[in-house]
Amino acid sequence: MTGPDAARSDAVRSDAARQPDLARPVRDGWVRVDCHVHTVASGDAVTTLDELAERVAACRIDVVCLTEHNLLAGGSEELSRAVGARVVPGEEIRTGSGELIGLFLRERVPYVLPAREAVRRIRAQGGLVCAPHPYDPVRSGVGADLDALCGEGMIDAIEVFNAKTADPGHNRPALRAARAHGLPATVGSDAHDPAGVGAAYLEMPDFDGPAAFLRALHRAERHGEYRPHARRYPRGPVTR
Repeated sequence: MTGPDAARSDAVRSDAARQPDLARPVRDGWVRVDCHVHTVASGDAVTTLDELAERVAACRIDVVCLTEHNLLAGGSEELSRAVGARVVPGEEIRTGSGELIGLFLRERVPYVLPAREAVRRIRAQGGLVCAPHPYDPVRSGVGADLDALCGEGMIDAIEVFNAKTADPGHNRPALRAARAHGLPATVGSDAHDPAGVGAAYLEMPDFDGPAAFLRALHRAERHGEYRPHARRYPRGPVTR
């Protein structure tokens, strides 16, 4: 197969992250990173820090990007002590164009700012900007503005696999956008409950700080599977 059909076929094959194999050790000098995780601090999640610590240990996750909704949960050292693994402080920020993730943050970025102002504030503190689930119609991604933001150099990485995106057809355009703009890809469990942690992760060279993280992303291997949110209110027995 050649031409446009071959390119489309390649995009489809490459979109599917490898299935998680958490029993397999990571190669020397590499780490396992879940780039998109929430706890009860997000307001719509149920995972406590103690539960996250248990799941991170069970899943052999080395680094967690804690991306609470519209707030910064704390600093790297205090969060890492609480979780028992390295934590990259981040925030999933609702902007006028949709949600963006800021990583390696020291200060909270207010929500509902214009996207470009949110990016300016992330960059001002040395952080990185990731576009999560940009084309998932169920969540508020920046898909409509993604090409423009990428063209202006506003985006550092694109989330190309989100474990809560039920239709893989909504992940594929994100991969195509990352390739078109020469940007590295992330994946994330987007876990809002303990069972979701580890549903998607990267294996990548170890890093120290945002610049090294960004370089390592270009060599990262993607692993993930669709794993829906656990029922927040389990169906109980019917009583009469």
